[in-house]
Amino acid sequence: MEKLQSMEQYEQLKSGERTIFMFSADWCPDCTVIEPLLPRIEVDYPEYEFIYVDRDEFIDLCGELNIFGIPSFVAFHDGVEAGRFVSKDRKTPEQIEEFINGLSD
Repeated sequence: MEKLQSMEQYEQLKSGERTIFMFSADWCPDCTVIEPLLPRIEVDYPEYEFIYVDRDEFIDLCGELNIFGIPSFVAFHDGVEAGRFVSKDRKTPEQIEEFINGLSD
């Protein structure tokens, strides 16, 4: 999964056709639990570009998007937020897939 490098890159990526940002941190135990599962999810949803956002590096962006718990996911379609799966709770692969499957076109 590509890691977000700058706010400029964020603006460019969110304007893409289908992008899912995963907000996470190295120190987050719930994030490390799902990390090994993410490559399979990426393969199962090739229509999406998945981007890792380090919560500590982009704390202002987290505030702007009201992301106060991790791991969290926010999807954009053509620059418009299409859905969010935001909470401080641990996520299962099934919950992540349900979130992606429920995104509007």
